Amino acid sequence: MTRDDGYTPPLQVVRFTGSRRGDADRGPVVMMNTDEARLRLVQSGELVWVYGPRRQELVELRIDDTLRRGETALRDVAGATLTEIVRVVKADMDTRRRNNLA
Repeated sequence: MTRDDGYTPPLQVVRFTGSRRGDADRGPVVMMNTDEARLRLVQSGELVWVYGPRRQELVELRIDDTLRRGETALRDVAGATLTEIVRVVKADMDTRRRNNLA
C-alpha cells in the first residue's frame, strides 16, 4: 500500500524526540491516539509507514491518548520534524511488491 491508496488523513507532528546512545528505549516510533489508530486500522506494536515531506520510514506504532485528534509524536524518525505534516499508513507485509524485490 502506498500513501495514495485509501484514506490516510494527515497528522501534524507536535512532539519529536531523539534518543541517545545508552537510552533504554530507542528506535523509530510514531505515537497517536486511539481514535487515529482505529481510523487507520492499526494497533499498538504494529509496523506502519510514516510518509514525511522528505522520505518515508517503517516504524513501530504506539498509542498515546494524551495526543489530540490530528496530532502525532515521533521518536527517531528521519525526514520529519516538529510542526510538519505526515501521513501514517499500515504496512502491508503480506503482499509481494510488483518489482519482486520483497
